[in-house]
Amino acid sequence: MRPGETRTMVLQFKNTGTSVWGNTSGPFVSIYTFNPRYRTSVFADPSWYRSIQPARLQEARVARNEVGTISFALKAPARAGTYAETFHLAAEDRAWIAGGQFTLNITVSDQAPAAPAAPAVSTPPAASAPADVEGLSALLLLRSARSVTAAGGESVPFTVGVKNTGTRAWTTRELRVPNFSIAADTRHASWQAPDLLTANAEGTIAPGGVDFFTFTFAAPRTSGAHTVRYALAVDGQAIPDFFIDIPVEVTSDAPHAYEAPVVQPGPEAPALMEEPMIRTGVLIVDEETDWEVDISCRVPWTLQDENGALLGELAANARVLAYYKNGKYWFNRGQGLETTSFPIRFIPNQPNEVCTVENFDRRVTRTSDRAYNTFRNVLELRYNTPKDRTWLINELPMEYYLNGLGETSNISHLEYQKALITAARTYAFYHWERGTKRGSEGFHVTAYADDQVYRGYEQESVSPRIVQSVQETRGVVVTYDGATAITPYFSRSDGRTRDWSEVWNGSVPWIKSVPAPCDAQRGYALWGHGVGMSAMEALCQANNGKEWRDILTYFYQGVDLTKYWN
Repeated sequence: MRPGETRTMVLQFKNTGTSVWGNTSGPFVSIYTFNPRYRTSVFADPSWYRSIQPARLQEARVARNEVGTISFALKAPARAGTYAETFHLAAEDRAWIAGGQFTLNITVSDQAPAAPAAPAVSTPPAASAPADVEGLSALLLLRSARSVTAAGGESVPFTVGVKNTGTRAWTTRELRVPNFSIAADTRHASWQAPDLLTANAEGTIAPGGVDFFTFTFAAPRTSGAHTVRYALAVDGQAIPDFFIDIPVEVTSDAPHAYEAPVVQPGPEAPALMEEPMIRTGVLIVDEETDWEVDISCRVPWTLQDENGALLGELAANARVLAYYKNGKYWFNRGQGLETTSFPIRFIPNQPNEVCTVENFDRRVTRTSDRAYNTFRNVLELRYNTPKDRTWLINELPMEYYLNGLGETSNISHLEYQKALITAARTYAFYHWERGTKRGSEGFHVTAYADDQVYRGYEQESVSPRIVQSVQETRGVVVTYDGATAITPYFSRSDGRTRDWSEVWNGSVPWIKSVPAPCDAQRGYALWGHGVGMSAMEALCQANNGKEWRDILTYFYQGVDLTKYWN
């Protein structure tokens, strides 16, 4: 779009739910600005219903399996640039409609063609595409996530499904970085070439067929909102006007992580400290739980705000429904809706007892083998302004947190488990000391692979050998030159680990490339960022008689193993 230009967008949505959509009263259907929600868009037009709400549904009634239409104008801002404008379909004062989020990627430039777009001068008016790409078109059908949140430089695994909507069959298919894209800094060690993410050559994708691509990219290196863009080439020809755009929210600049300031220092040798309390973001409260949490505890418990004010005393297994909306925390403990201005804490009367998120079940929403909805000690409902989202946070002692990790199986070798748990303890404690990676959201780490996979009490209850590994290494942290080290680890290598400087910025003296002969012997491809400890190589070393301390000092060179707490 040109600066100041107005374009009309027409979108259609299929009603796949059970409720009839309307546009006149009650929970009428419209779209709102989103991510962050309820913001005034720089593309707002005077014709909008409200500055945060472009338009209502056109049809008076859209029944199940029928299609509704929303039309609204976009007025380009005066400032040139690339914008990602996100909106979400909503039922007024009722709910965000699942599947109704979409992003418009808009370039504002004086060089943009006026609407409707005229053909380029070098292209004959009758030609819609160059002859060598005629019959090639594609549609992005599936993606493993709508958007990604990651630290700068962090490895992000991703899967997409692309439909062949053209008239030509696809033989060789390649995902590439467009030459003009700023996404070149998302290069990952797993890529097949500097601009080639992955290629599929098995079988042929006929018109109407779907091809799946699984790849890994590195999150952009600077904090803020980014859009990572990749292109699809078929039989050596790029598909015109087709891109895979992935919104990425980068939470922190790519490390020099080892230089991050310490805000909560560890003990000075030989003294010991009290076991730290780690705060883990276990659930973003969104449509998965209908924008609320339903909490119970298996012993008598209390409801408090973050300042310690008592909001309620509950019996064992009593439930409280709570959510955040319009600057307030709302809760119902069986006496109707009540409210507070401060984050809500769900606290069992016996420390480290178990509470359950009754309306969260990973078997239902995430095809997991277990619910993984039980957590020790304190749960906390907290909204944060920087990301405009609400998290359920689990606050518990560090060693109980480690008991609930799902980073390896219960049956793996005990010495390998001890090495992995010690690296994981060090990772968590490192971020506890610094408080920078997730500090703006009120916790230290998430419960997901962008930090460490944490599944809570249910994982602990089915992994007694992991618990044993935690107990036998209790309080031990990897240190270098008297300070807590940073200890990245990954799945497997292609025969060697990577020097820190090969993947991220700077140089870390204890993380240098080392051979991984077991990985090489098995002919593995690199899986992960490649920095630090290869899990498969470490497991092989344990199976061959190495002890956990030897495994750690092999991958992290020149380090000490220091006991920080009992």
